[in-house]
Amino acid sequence: MGTVSLSGKGSPVATTCADYIVAALKASGVRRVYGIPGDSLNGFTDALRRDGQVTWQHVRHEEAAAFAAAGEAAVTGEMAVTAASCGPGSLHLVNGLWDAGRSRVPVLAIAAHIPRGEIGSGYFQETHPQDFYRELSVYSELISVPEQVPRVLEVAMRTAITERGVAVVVIPGEVFLSEAPANIEIRRVRATTSVVRPRDDTLAAAAEVLNSARAVTVLAGAGVAGSHCELIALAATLKSPIVHALRGKEFVEFDNPYDVGMTGLIGYSSGYRAMEHCDTLLMLGTDFPYRPFYPPVGTPIIQVDVRGEIIGRRAPVTVSLVGTVTDTVRALLPLLEQKSDSRHLDTMVAHYQRARRRLDALAMNSSDRGGLHPQLVAATIDRLATDDAVFAVDVGTPTIWAARYLHMNGERRLVGSFTHASMANALPQAIGAQASAPDRQVIAMAGDGGLAMMLGELLTLRQQRLPVKVVVFNNGALAFVEMEMKAAGIVNFGTDLENPDFAGIATAAGLFGVRVDRAADLEGALSAAFAYDGPALVDVRVARQELALPPKITLEQLKGFALYTTRTILSGGGDEIIELARTNLSDLRSE
Repeated sequence: MGTVSLSGKGSPVATTCADYIVAALKASGVRRVYGIPGDSLNGFTDALRRDGQVTWQHVRHEEAAAFAAAGEAAVTGEMAVTAASCGPGSLHLVNGLWDAGRSRVPVLAIAAHIPRGEIGSGYFQETHPQDFYRELSVYSELISVPEQVPRVLEVAMRTAITERGVAVVVIPGEVFLSEAPANIEIRRVRATTSVVRPRDDTLAAAAEVLNSARAVTVLAGAGVAGSHCELIALAATLKSPIVHALRGKEFVEFDNPYDVGMTGLIGYSSGYRAMEHCDTLLMLGTDFPYRPFYPPVGTPIIQVDVRGEIIGRRAPVTVSLVGTVTDTVRALLPLLEQKSDSRHLDTMVAHYQRARRRLDALAMNSSDRGGLHPQLVAATIDRLATDDAVFAVDVGTPTIWAARYLHMNGERRLVGSFTHASMANALPQAIGAQASAPDRQVIAMAGDGGLAMMLGELLTLRQQRLPVKVVVFNNGALAFVEMEMKAAGIVNFGTDLENPDFAGIATAAGLFGVRVDRAADLEGALSAAFAYDGPALVDVRVARQELALPPKITLEQLKGFALYTTRTILSGGGDEIIELARTNLSDLRSE
């Protein structure tokens, strides 16, 4: 942290509180603010205009502004900023900010408020933003007088950065325009690094459990970011297969001979088996939520996380290690005995290779009757994308295909609403990623439902001149919801999407647009879009009835699926069952 004097020679002079806020943001590395202007926010946006160095990223919906800030923070690791006017404007930020908080990325939200003297009177557009933001944030505070601005802003920024979450500063519109407090300094707030690891006796207890184990499996999540070398060294010592949670994919699977894929509802059978058959589980930087995918009750579990409060909340833990993955593993490695028995590792790696071959075979299916196979689309995107591409993927089936067919290499990034699981995240997150990395390829893998929900943000791509490439998995349905209904034995209802020509809409909005109905046209369309100097959209008609089987199918799911088929036929939906069989027959044969 440093300071910049307001009155020193050559330093910027703040005249209003809004000027001070802009100067403090700029000193702290902020270069963009995402939002939509409004009267209560005018003092702030005018300060941005007069400053001219922190850009106003004008989107078409405040929810997109929050998602865009989250996308920027996810890719850069730095604090990103969004702003909204009072009442409805601030309320529109909520969903994107929930996602940012649950994804643990640092975002500062500047929420304008109604005039101070009207608070509590039921005034026009009155809400209480500091209250409704409180649950989603690590800090939420109302500024009532100009003298609060420097301290509250600094605390908010420092909290967002340190706790990697959302901090909210609520400011009545007239405070932006008030004269800045005299004799204040602009304080730079940037991230710092610390060594955080457990005590020696706790490390020794963990080492004792690991040294006595025969078959250790590592489950790694987003907390292993920056710890790849330590992760590989640990697996080599323990002869451990490494399973990754979805948010750990980009940090785990590259250059990793111990990788056995992902577990969970959209994971691989190999990841599930590696968890099922271990006699000790070592969790690194993950809060993996799905209890049925953990090892049997009684299996020793060691959990490493810098957030001590989350340890043990998914399954009972034998040894808790509070610290960063890097620092903890470095301290733990000298205490571990080199294992020679690699049978558990070899078995699970072989299982993964079989599972991988089956998945890759599905991506070779070029049949396009009833729509292209989405596996082919995802695999083609993966093959044509640049080595440092950023992928933003929508919740639902695009997340499944991204998880299974995008290859991470240590440079590529994968962004999504993986914990909050909100629809319509991909396009606005791609906006933030592209704005913060203008020379990097950014690809949004969008569902048709998600894109339709945020369709106006195609205009943002054009207006902000952001060369995002949008690939729409257009199956005419909320397909993941339909799969959940099938598994529960429920006849599909209310999930149909009567879609427009998304490529035509993109073209009308000034983007490059192309529609793909035939597998033979896919590669050419994607190549043309990826090479286009500007925003582009490829609308791909994919099979609606494509199944994505979980790594473990329960008896209840089998019963539910049988019940679904019976009910569907009795309801006159026999054609749907025939199409389901046609779409997946070759897939099931390859299994």
